[in-house]
Amino acid sequence: MMMPKKAYSLKKKLIFYTSLFSIVMGCLLVISAYRIALEETNEILDAQMKNLAERVAKFHPEPTQSEFNQDQHYHEEDLFVDVWSYQHQADLSHQFKLLVSPVKSAGFYEHETAQGAWQTYVLPLKDLQVQVSQQKSVRRHLALELAANMFWPYLLIMPFAIWGLSTIIRKNFEPFEHFKTELMHRDPNELTAISAKDYPTEIIPSVEEINQLFARISEAQQEQRQFIADAAHELRTPITALNLQTQILLRECPNQASLLKLNKGLARIQHLVTQLLSLAKQDVSVLSHEQKSDLLVSDVALNCIEQLIHFAMEKQIDLGMERAEEIRLFTQESAVHSIIFNLIGNAVKYTPEQGMINVSIFKKNHIEHHQNKQLAIIQIEDSGPGIAPELYDQILKRFYRIHQHLEMGSGLGLSIVDKATERLGGTLRFSQSESLGGLKVTVALPIE
Repeated sequence: MMMPKKAYSLKKKLIFYTSLFSIVMGCLLVISAYRIALEETNEILDAQMKNLAERVAKFHPEPTQSEFNQDQHYHEEDLFVDVWSYQHQADLSHQFKLLVSPVKSAGFYEHETAQGAWQTYVLPLKDLQVQVSQQKSVRRHLALELAANMFWPYLLIMPFAIWGLSTIIRKNFEPFEHFKTELMHRDPNELTAISAKDYPTEIIPSVEEINQLFARISEAQQEQRQFIADAAHELRTPITALNLQTQILLRECPNQASLLKLNKGLARIQHLVTQLLSLAKQDVSVLSHEQKSDLLVSDVALNCIEQLIHFAMEKQIDLGMERAEEIRLFTQESAVHSIIFNLIGNAVKYTPEQGMINVSIFKKNHIEHHQNKQLAIIQIEDSGPGIAPELYDQILKRFYRIHQHLEMGSGLGLSIVDKATERLGGTLRFSQSESLGGLKVTVALPIE
């Protein structure tokens, strides 16, 4: 089984290889500087040795023997001058360790001694031979010193150069960071095309491909929403007709068990179709960017209570507003209505007869990013069986139901609430009601 390749940062990799390249170039600079300095040093010192030998020969020199101290460190200005006679060659050859054998023509000669390698300029005269010698190691040390003097500024500048290159690379990679940030901060339902005008040409093909992907996803989602809306709409008419016919039959035969089961099944189908239409309408409102309006949250809550009060009265449930502060929101009214209506509807379904449901609307302060913000809180509490905390995430899934045996339902209500809350930039939280013992649902919406 092949292991997946580990992800890497192109920016860090580029900075690393650029820094490594700069270091390698610095090493090549030292080597080149050393070779150039050695050549220049040899040229200058050779000319100096030749000039000194010619000046010695010009003034009729006497035989002279240089003195070399092996323990002393010599510099480039230290030259060893030897003048010896051909007549005394046999006697002096064992004494002068730096002497070069007689040569016919003047020139530079290299030779090895116990003291190392030497560069010597030899000028033969009629009876004498003049030679000026210098250690080759002195020249190498001088060349290395010159190269080091050239490298030190480069070495000092290197950290600043690497920092500058890193800054330039990071600066040029900013469009990629902006692109990543734009994708991260996008709403999950936002499929509008990304503008490519702010990005370099290297990233435009990727932007265009993503825009095409967004277009295909949007088209597929639109087809899915349209199918759900059309199917639900087409089902409403025959189901309504069947429901009416069933009600007529029940009046004629009120004790027929099969008719009662049929009526209950039709009611569940009708509820499912209504929820599907609500879900499809909500999705279409997301796609079409429904206009916002100014509304009182308490008025929307009272309207939802009025629509559902007859269902609560059938079960003798005490449904009412416990707390109703005046809160104005500039938002999508249909989404707020959908949240409150579905939450109250769920509470009515699962609250037993002669139970209680409290609806509360109030403000709450919230500190976010060191700023004090106000939230509109919609809270619905009931005296029903409640829900175990470990199931809070599960109940947000579509068609997921816990108390299937208690009441009819489609499993879409809380999913619709969750989606509407997310669209409005709010949060949805479940907990146990302290006062009623059942489920407490809290929706927090930002007050803009």
